[in-house]
Amino acid sequence: MKLPRQCCRPGCTRSAVATLTFVYAESTAVIGPLASSAEPHSWDLCDEHARRITVPRGWEMLRSERGFSAPLAEDYELTALAEAVREASSGGRAGRVAADMSHPDPIEAFDDMRPGRHRAPTRDAHPADPGPRGGATKPRPGRRGHLRVLPDPVD
Repeated sequence: MKLPRQCCRPGCTRSAVATLTFVYAESTAVIGPLASSAEPHSWDLCDEHARRITVPRGWEMLRSERGFSAPLAEDYELTALAEAVREASSGGRAGRVAADMSHPDPIEAFDDMRPGRHRAPTRDAHPADPGPRGGATKPRPGRRGHLRVLPDPVD
């Protein structure tokens, strides 16, 4: 199970509820609600550090008018479910699913869609048994899950 993100301040073990980002071109620091995913050049802060942080002289601080609140427990359960699905898809189960598909790798299926080759694949062209691959597909290096859980927007 993926735990909630922690405050980035040294020695702080509280859960993050806000994200700090800087707009260097405008000399502005922005503290808003916790971002849906950890981003480079942004810092996750707990409620106390989000309220107490200051900016350098000459900079402007923009704070969210809404208060910060810890993510709901339901979000953790949904995140845990998403992690379980991700682990299952990269584990041994992926090989069985791929063996049932007409193409072991859905990305490679688009190779048949080059200009001039607009015909439906036949059963003979792609046997159900993938042969040398042994039915197991490995995740491509550098590819990551493209689905993310986003919080409901609050009006």
